[in-house]
Amino acid sequence: MELSSVTFSFFLIFTGAAIFASVALYTRQPLIIAYIALGVCIGPYGLSLVTDLNLLSDIGHIGIIFLLFLLGLDMQPQALWATLRKSTVVAMFSSAIFLGTGFAVASLFGYTTMDSLIVGAAMMFSSTIIGIKLLPTTVLHHRHIGELMIGLLLLQDLLAIIVLMILLNASSGSSDMMGKGLALSLLSLPLLAGGALLIVRYVLLPLITRFDHFHEYIFLLAIGWCLGLAEAANALGLSEEIGAFIAGITIATSPISQYIAVNLKPLRDFFLILFFFSVGAQFNLAVLNQVLAPTLILAALVLGLKPVVYRFLLKG
Repeated sequence: MELSSVTFSFFLIFTGAAIFASVALYTRQPLIIAYIALGVCIGPYGLSLVTDLNLLSDIGHIGIIFLLFLLGLDMQPQALWATLRKSTVVAMFSSAIFLGTGFAVASLFGYTTMDSLIVGAAMMFSSTIIGIKLLPTTVLHHRHIGELMIGLLLLQDLLAIIVLMILLNASSGSSDMMGKGLALSLLSLPLLAGGALLIVRYVLLPLITRFDHFHEYIFLLAIGWCLGLAEAANALGLSEEIGAFIAGITIATSPISQYIAVNLKPLRDFFLILFFFSVGAQFNLAVLNQVLAPTLILAALVLGLKPVVYRFLLKG
């Protein structure tokens, strides 16, 4: 992608996002819908004004990393541990119910066993990005139900890693590699968290204390810590989002955590616009007729079944 095409693509995306966002605000719709709709309209399956999505998607993914980093900055480690303990049973039972539902519906429409398992796996999970992006704008933020929701979403991210390993190795028939991959992931999480705590205690906090009056330095240190731990998590077989969340929560108790959070939000929003645009741009309207019926049924089940299941599990 040449510089001129990058500049032109950014012009189209951000000018179009401003126009679509204005319409969304007037009609009282979430801004996320505006960004996705823009991608559908001017992406390769729409007007084809922006066609090279690989770079935009990769850049937009940084917004997700920053989003989870900021979420970690806003939580205390003790509160997170208590929330995860309460969320584990709910996450396991709800995932099993939705996996079975998605598998059954896909099987009824004649999909293969592997395809049905993939559909069922997709039904298991909620969108961590959309949920966390919308959470601060609701009354749920900093309340018990909001913390429980965050715990469920993080546990679902861990389950997603395990499920993807199982599906990939099941398709290749390599059970030994699957066992090694699962063991590595289970060991990697405490290893990453423990290493992060040591680095924060003996490296980052002394640097922050010594140079806290250099705001530019603190900002760069935070970005480097966030992206560094995200990359470390990826190298250990975990998701980059989990690494970014750990990076945030390990410095949440530092005196400059709120300064970092406030100054990083505009940068996060810049990248998230690109991410949601790329999501919409990958939506191929030509294949909609092929999946319309099962999609509508699954969407109706999600809207009707999930609130009932979570209400029952949370009461229990």
